[in-house]
Amino acid sequence: KIILQKTAIFSSLGLMFNMRIGFGKDIHCLKEGIELIIGGVKIPSKIGSYSYSDGDALTHALIDSLLGALALNDIGEHFKDNDIKNYKRSSIEMLKEVKKIIDNSNYKISNIDTYICLESPSLKEYKVQIQNKLSEVLKISPSQISIKAGTNEKMGEVGNSKAIECYAICLLEEKNG
Repeated sequence: KIILQKTAIFSSLGLMFNMRIGFGKDIHCLKEGIELIIGGVKIPSKIGSYSYSDGDALTHALIDSLLGALALNDIGEHFKDNDIKNYKRSSIEMLKEVKKIIDNSNYKISNIDTYICLESPSLKEYKVQIQNKLSEVLKISPSQISIKAGTNEKMGEVGNSKAIECYAICLLEEKNG
């Protein structure tokens, strides 16, 4: 009822807000001797995320959510894993390209919510660094980005330290003026 009242008030003032939601998920195998990069931050670890690019599962999930909100399909259609220029490519560089797409659209990022599922290492001391890195790349306030992390309670591939799984959801709002 409150939402309908607000919508009616905004509408009567000639204000309409067009918003779009996007969701992304990514999972990668973990292997010894590979760097662990999450949200553009190198995390000290004996195991890292295996992928055609740099394996940054959080940034991949975020890219999927942003592209999805604009109805532009998924990361694989924009950054193909059979294209040599994407081999070991920085996911942050891919995110910068997606930011340009958003900047050229009629939308801006309102907020982002993420979840990293990883048995170890603990990400407690890295969450602010990840938040700040993504904020810097996307040119939004750190307060617009939530970074959550947890384990899988020793269950499944993630719980057995064989995989990292990440989720991201974003809200884009129409630019004013």
